Amino acid sequence: MLERKEIAYEKTVLIGIITKNQDEEKLEEFLDELEFLTYTAGGEVVKRFTQKMDMPNSKTFIGTGKMEQVQAYVEEHEIGTVVFDDELSPGQLRNIERILKAKIIDRTNLILDIFAQRAQTSYARTQVELAQYQYLLPRLTGLWTHLERQRGGIGMRGPGETEIETDRRIVRDRISLLKKKLQTIDKQMATQRGNRGKLVRVALVGYTNVGKSTLMNVIAKSEVFAENKLFATLDTTVRKVVIGNLPFLLSDTVGFIRKLPTQLIESFKSTLDEVREADLLLHVVDISHPQFEDHIDSVNKILGEIDCTDKATIMVFNKIDAYKHAVIDNDDLTTERTKAHYTLDEWKQTWMSKIGDNALFISAINKENMDEFRKRVYKEIRDIHVTRFPYNNFLYPEIVEE
Repeated sequence: MLERKEIAYEKTVLIGIITKNQDEEKLEEFLDELEFLTYTAGGEVVKRFTQKMDMPNSKTFIGTGKMEQVQAYVEEHEIGTVVFDDELSPGQLRNIERILKAKIIDRTNLILDIFAQRAQTSYARTQVELAQYQYLLPRLTGLWTHLERQRGGIGMRGPGETEIETDRRIVRDRISLLKKKLQTIDKQMATQRGNRGKLVRVALVGYTNVGKSTLMNVIAKSEVFAENKLFATLDTTVRKVVIGNLPFLLSDTVGFIRKLPTQLIESFKSTLDEVREADLLLHVVDISHPQFEDHIDSVNKILGEIDCTDKATIMVFNKIDAYKHAVIDNDDLTTERTKAHYTLDEWKQTWMSKIGDNALFISAINKENMDEFRKRVYKEIRDIHVTRFPYNNFLYPEIVEE
């Protein structure tokens, strides 16, 4: 099992806005996720600031009065890091730094920073470095005094810390070099994928922290790093797995997230090729998460961006052991029943019923309903295999339900 070094947590505040496209409830969801991202990166959130606006302030993201509140709080409590829930423009970044005199991080930079922490292989580190440079390039002028004053910690891993003396030309040269390096590795990885023979290929996809790596460990009896943090897995892991007597290749890919930086989608193109070239997708969902339907939509959106929406897919609703539904008191006549009050059986009667046997409900960590999972996956892989190799149909009999 991989070891993780202890991180000294930085005092951090979060900032988000309520707009016509993002109501208060949705903002709280995003800030909850942003807090988890901050914790994963090594920060301790001590306060949240929110403001209702028609649209972000073009100069400082939030209004003048709210900025004064944030400034007073940052100075009084010696806050070192301020995290914004949306991507800041270079101009906004410079203006906010000038006012708050603290380290300013936006959601994109935070996600890139976590990826920088999590990258274990040379390939993953190259992908992350490319994404960081692409993010850094338009922001160079506003970062110098900031980087000289505050080094290390959230948002400062990777090129930001080692290339303080650089200019745009050098950064562009570095981006070009990294792209060429990735192209070379991509060709090698494409060759590796081609050399895996004609085995059926299955890819685990899903939102970050839904239990893909835990499920991989159960199915493949492997030791893939898994923990309750976002983006615990960054490098794609491929294992040969046998269910019944049928072998196939199973890959565990990087988790998706809402507002995933475009730089990462581009940089991790080859990693996502594992998804593109898979014969079957296992879309893992954390059904215990209150916003799991939004997570499904986010994953489907990214799958659409990489042209994978038409692939054979089994929905795997994981963490049924952790699922809890809200309960309305019998004497309470004011509370309206919502999806939060659905039991698992009630969920199964909703849109999930239309998926039929392509919806599985399991607990990977407790190995609950794993026999049903294996039978369903075996059937799907067998159908793909038999279609591809009809002459060895007899080698892999259908599993007959008792």
